[in-house]
Amino acid sequence: MPIGLLALALGGFGIGLTEFGIVGLLPQVAADFGVTEPVAGYLVSGYALSVAVGAIALTLAITRFDRKKVLLGLMVLFIAGNLISAVAPVYSVMLLGRIIAALCHGAFFSVGAVVAAEMVAENKKASAIALMFGGLTVANVLGVPLGTLLGQQLGWRSTFWAITVIGVITMIGIWVLVPQPEAVARTSVRGELGVFRRPQVWVSAAITVLSYGGMFGAFTYIAFTLTEVSGFATSTVPWLLVLFGVGMFAGNFLGGKAADRALDKSLIVILALLTAVLVVFALTAHSQVLTMISLFLMGTVGLATAPGLQLRIMRYADDAPTMASGTNIAAFNIGNALGAWLGGLALAAGLGFVSPLWVGAAVNVVGLAVLAAGTAAARRHRDRVAGAPRRLTATGARTRRVPGGGGGGGRVFSPPPPPPRPAMADHQGSSATRRTYPVTALAGRRDRGDPANGSGPAGFRGPARRTPRRAWRVTGCRARARRAPAAWPRCGRWRWRSG
Repeated sequence: MPIGLLALALGGFGIGLTEFGIVGLLPQVAADFGVTEPVAGYLVSGYALSVAVGAIALTLAITRFDRKKVLLGLMVLFIAGNLISAVAPVYSVMLLGRIIAALCHGAFFSVGAVVAAEMVAENKKASAIALMFGGLTVANVLGVPLGTLLGQQLGWRSTFWAITVIGVITMIGIWVLVPQPEAVARTSVRGELGVFRRPQVWVSAAITVLSYGGMFGAFTYIAFTLTEVSGFATSTVPWLLVLFGVGMFAGNFLGGKAADRALDKSLIVILALLTAVLVVFALTAHSQVLTMISLFLMGTVGLATAPGLQLRIMRYADDAPTMASGTNIAAFNIGNALGAWLGGLALAAGLGFVSPLWVGAAVNVVGLAVLAAGTAAARRHRDRVAGAPRRLTATGARTRRVPGGGGGGGRVFSPPPPPPRPAMADHQGSSATRRTYPVTALAGRRDRGDPANGSGPAGFRGPARRTPRRAWRVTGCRARARRAPAAWPRCGRWRWRSG
């Protein structure tokens, strides 16, 4: 893997530490600013909302610029936001710093995913994306506990000073280690938003919302499940969450490898496994040993979908991958909020502390159904395009436009032209003046030849002289000619048509 991916992973680590590191410091922040715990919680929810907004709005504004320079600019924004948080004299300034830092979150991962994919071969793109997101998982495993410990020992502001230093190191690493990407074709805002007219882009975003809504709906209230149902002491919860984080770290890389081999199939299998893990967790939550195993598996299988989901939406919007990637980042955060809301409704209804696990499993079943339906629709679309008739270009190459999935971007492929047909006697009867004309665009009953060389229909040997603006028209068996363009020279009569 290119060393530049490590710089992107370090940026992901800093962003993950910014997002989750404050959770363990909220009591100190609330006491320092003299606000209540719910008000201090806005530093977390406000950050998440700003991520969802910035992932689309900011990404849309920067898609036309050089991606490496965009990453450097986003890290400047990241450094500024955390620096404001570190020196904030009042709560409102602290909240402003959190919002500024959050705006670069979605844009960094959307642009960084595209840059990471461009740095490796086609069969390693998902693994490269997984390595970049690996920084985010490391932040959950090691960064959050260490950040909380640092804040408790030296004050909560020291954590934000440390994050600021990480941002500076990341910016230098991107500047030195990340290669200059290919020039970005300038596209209009209307062209970027055009990806939302493709059904498979919406399908991919919906799968992201539902899969992460199911997992984080269960994870948001996991502390209550561990203490009230499984019987763990409150002091052991942080170490159990480290176990969950280790599973996330492993699942991120395993999911990337699986997505490189078979994208849609791997996603279907992973979502089915995640549903099964949540169901087993809910049924065995009273056993501490089985709870620890289920918690590790939930982290492993839950984050294994991240690289594949990111790559899927980028494939179906290959002409605007940055915008699609930003949309997927926004879908991650919307899924987190949706899952937490649904799990809270289950708790408020008095269904017990295991109910968020059942809610998460139900949401994942819906996501699995959407994924299966979307995969089947994309397969039908590919089969329909594969069976479409080919058209001949002016150079004789057969081409076909293949839209991605259900209306996404596509590619043009050109198989070799057919072999030349047997010679035909020209209308002048002179072998010295025979001339073979290339295949032209037989798009209808009439074909205008190339005015540069006087080309006519395939297989016809016309006069050697070049005549300007000549065209051919077939008469006679036109119905047969429309069905089989190759039969035109043998069907009907050829005649000149000027103009």
